Amino acid sequence: MEPLLYLDHAATSWPKPPEVAAAMLEALEQSGANAGRGSHSLAIGTGRVLVRARSMLAELFGVSNAQDIAFTHNTTMGLNLAIKGTLQAGDHVISTMTEHNSVRRPLEYLRRTIGIQVDYLCVNEEGQVDLVELERLFRPNTRMVICNHSSNLLGSILPVGEIGEIARAHKAVFLVDAAQSAGTLEIDVQKMNIDMLAFPGHKGLLGPQGTGGLYISPELNPEPLMHGGTGSQSESSEQPTVRPDRYEAGTQNAVGIAGLLAGVRKIKALGTHHIHKQEWLLTQQLMEGLSSIPGLRLLGPGIGAPRSGIVSFTIDGEESAAIAHRLDREYNIAVRAGMHCTPLAHKAAATLESGAVRASVGISSTEHDIKRMLDAMEELYGRSRSSR
Repeated sequence: MEPLLYLDHAATSWPKPPEVAAAMLEALEQSGANAGRGSHSLAIGTGRVLVRARSMLAELFGVSNAQDIAFTHNTTMGLNLAIKGTLQAGDHVISTMTEHNSVRRPLEYLRRTIGIQVDYLCVNEEGQVDLVELERLFRPNTRMVICNHSSNLLGSILPVGEIGEIARAHKAVFLVDAAQSAGTLEIDVQKMNIDMLAFPGHKGLLGPQGTGGLYISPELNPEPLMHGGTGSQSESSEQPTVRPDRYEAGTQNAVGIAGLLAGVRKIKALGTHHIHKQEWLLTQQLMEGLSSIPGLRLLGPGIGAPRSGIVSFTIDGEESAAIAHRLDREYNIAVRAGMHCTPLAHKAAATLESGAVRASVGISSTEHDIKRMLDAMEELYGRSRSSR
């Protein structure tokens, strides 16, 4: 059997660049202490890693003050911090039907427990929103607008800059979920009017799992998600007010952040424009090849339209889980199947009952990988189906 072909980069990028593993090993061996918890050389060395990683992320996202970036364990934690730390009883929120459960579940929890109000902006089958309809949804008590930069099911890219302008005009906080865009699409929090940006370290930024972060505008002061030791203002029983300590209670994943720093360096060296162009070309080749398979339906933007490195599809009469299982067991190809933690997007795409198969590319993906995926799909569902 051929080596593993990994097409699940939308979940976690793999394999990681060698620099990432090397940086993590170096952190373990040379700076394996707690940052901010001592003045000895190991603690100072760990602190330097965190400072460098924060600064490089600030450069990547157009953040003027790196201290406004708080490290989290993943995008989900960042979104929960932003949502639960900002919203209060009676607030109204506008989100979209393409949101991940990392947004929807915190919102529904707050709707149930403290009585916030939520509207989910409809999207069309390609995952695009109507900005006129967005304007109509605003109320006097609209506190926050939340959207993903790119759908983890449809691959659609939302007009974040325009949505940010509308939110700013209505004096609403604008929170962006960059789970599928950080490292692959251009992001500038200033130009896009983004007040809070939640991002993963383990996807497009090429870092390890257990890393991520949240940019918080200096004009905002959300309540911390966790309280505890920070190494600063220890005499106080209250959480520190200084950033980023306020939002980083407990020991940091310094080894993971060292790997994240190496991943971001790789991204900056390659350039997000180059990465996105490469991924887009591969998705077009994949979509064109898949479109010839009888009964196969591609989800999201059509061939030639802007999209992220995600291609999801269904096949009439075939279960999505069964398709993924056969690709894995018979061809050693890893894809994702099911609901992808985004039921409202499936509702918009009319795949709520069937789910979908998702193939997603990354910076290590090649044209040979796409050909291998297409050959497998043709053998499984092309000639065999057309001859029935």
